[in-house]
Amino acid sequence: MSQPSKSSPWRIPLVRELVVILAIKLGVIIGIKALWFTEPTVPENGTEKVSERLFGSVAVNDQSPTEESP
Repeated sequence: MSQPSKSSPWRIPLVRELVVILAIKLGVIIGIKALWFTEPTVPENGTEKVSERLFGSVAVNDQSPTEESP
């Protein structure tokens, strides 16, 4: 019976180079995400600004968005 060859894909230089490049790219993407996209930014009075932009007037709402009305 023939035995399987013991050549590993890691012995191929192209495979090693591709893995290194992918690891570097992944590190850069994770670094960019950590630096610039750590938390969402919520604009002040965002709902009012959108209402003014879409409808031309500011809608005044006394309730906070988390309160429910009966």
